[in-house]
Order: sequence, then structure tokens, then C-alpha cells
Amino acid sequence: MVVGISVFELHLPQARSLKDKRRVVRSLVERIGQRHRVSVYESDYHDLHQRTEIALAMIGPNHNDVSRVLDRVRDLVELEGDCVLTYWDPQLLETGG
Repeated sequence: MVVGISVFELHLPQARSLKDKRRVVRSLVERIGQRHRVSVYESDYHDLHQRTEIALAMIGPNHNDVSRVLDRVRDLVELEGDCVLTYWDPQLLETGG
């Protein structure tokens, strides 16, 4: 089994308030979780209205499958019109067995 994790940061240039930010982040987090069956949450910068950090984790049967899902998540994030991906740090951890 392989564990895939990623932490990524987004810039939300159109967000003028925390309410604006939360609308975009909540929608993106829900879409990522539903489409790709990964655990995902906003992990930092809760009080800044134009910046956020999101973390995700997943378990898969092999390196290729997990890497493919992480690539698809990144593609989804990069296509989001309300934010700009500024940092992406995927990691794959092989479990013993």
C-alpha cells in the first residue's frame, strides 16, 4: 500500500472578506473530496482572506494509482478560476508489508 499526502497553498485574489474566501475554499474542498475520494481539509491561514493552505491524504494500492490521483487533484485545483495555486508538495509513502 502507498499513502499519498499533499499540502498546497492558494492565493484568492478576488476574496475581499473571510466569507468570500470560505465560499471558494469550501466548494473546492468538497469537490476534491467527492471526485477523488481523498481526505481533505483547510489546514492553515484561517484568518487571512486571500491565502489558504489545504492538506489532503489518501491510501492506494500502488505508487502509480496514488500518483495519478494526486496529479488529477492538482489539475482540478489549477483549473479553479477563483484561486491561484502557489505551492504544491505531494509525497508518497510506501507502507511496510
